[in-house]
Amino acid sequence: MSQEKKSAPTPAAEAFTELLFESFRFHGMLLAAGDRLTKDLGLTSALLQVLGSLEEGPLTMAQIGRNMGRTRQSVRRSVKLLEGKGMVEARDNPDHRRAMLIASTPKGHRVLDEVNRRHNAWANALTQGLDANQLAKAVETLRTLEQNL
Repeated sequence: MSQEKKSAPTPAAEAFTELLFESFRFHGMLLAAGDRLTKDLGLTSALLQVLGSLEEGPLTMAQIGRNMGRTRQSVRRSVKLLEGKGMVEARDNPDHRRAMLIASTPKGHRVLDEVNRRHNAWANALTQGLDANQLAKAVETLRTLEQNL
């Protein structure tokens, strides 16, 4: 068995690795902040991801999973919890007999409206003093990396 020769990382690869680890830390902090922001509404960050993904209309569990980068099983658990809270409902899918559409209920819409109100106040405070163009460039960079993956 031949051993692969290790190559030295390029400056871009080193910067990417730093971004990767910072993203992990930031992601954890975002989840914790989201949990605090929505706890009294009966939501966690995981539940909010699913509920928020339905803002534009009903989706299948597979579509939600693809959009959120989550497994179908994880989405299924979240959907069951949201159904129990009366925030989403399963509907027949005219395009696929077995893949039900998951839709937000009126209660789900009201809760999401409140979350969006809270989020806007939180995001305004968090980004105070930051340059919107720098943030847009960061988004562009992350999207390019997502495409490369």
